[in-house]
Amino acid sequence: MKLTWLGHSGFRLEIEQAVILIDPWLSGNPMFPDEKRAEAVAGATHILITHGHGDHTGDTLAIAKELKIPVAGIYDLISTWQTHQGIEGIGYNKGGTVDLGGARVTMVNASHSSSIEGSEGPVYAGHESGYMIAGEGHVIYVSGDTDIMADMGWMGEYHQPDIGILSAGGHFTMDMDRAAWAARKYFDFKTVIPCHYKTFPLLAQDAEPLKRGLPGVQVIEPEVMVPISL
Repeated sequence: MKLTWLGHSGFRLEIEQAVILIDPWLSGNPMFPDEKRAEAVAGATHILITHGHGDHTGDTLAIAKELKIPVAGIYDLISTWQTHQGIEGIGYNKGGTVDLGGARVTMVNASHSSSIEGSEGPVYAGHESGYMIAGEGHVIYVSGDTDIMADMGWMGEYHQPDIGILSAGGHFTMDMDRAAWAARKYFDFKTVIPCHYKTFPLLAQDAEPLKRGLPGVQVIEPEVMVPISL
């Protein structure tokens, strides 16, 4: 299994028979080098979206149309795109599980907001979500944009993820200290990878508080377009 950070909250996940692009915001992403776009999307089989904000949906429609691959995510947003953008979609909801190339992807709760830009301001885009992705002997928790939630208690106990990809930049999501607390309280991660940080000065610029807060856990600060083998 291979995971590659695309900057901000974007990832390329190679798992089972799938190559899943998670929240692929490439164009205009200060963290992502434009010349790496072809490499980032090469061979992608699916796109997985946590919520509607532009720093997560970014290049989704362009990639979906270019590669003719389906987009999975919350029913409201996906069905809207299917109707008005003509993409192939896999719309579902929290508690549902879909098979993406052999990976079992269960949608779980997150605590944030979700909208897309409309002509007169933000437009509702279905609820924000996270995912539990099971495959190759691992379960990965992709938190999406969220704060700490009591739901993390049952989510950790039920799904037992060993890898956490946690939003941890602060201001819009948990910060590093809160993410570390949630990881200690609710999960038994072997590996934690922070995201939604470094992109802008407003966000955390390093993961040192997360590392200090998770002794005994492998905390990996990802580098853009440098694959991590898990």
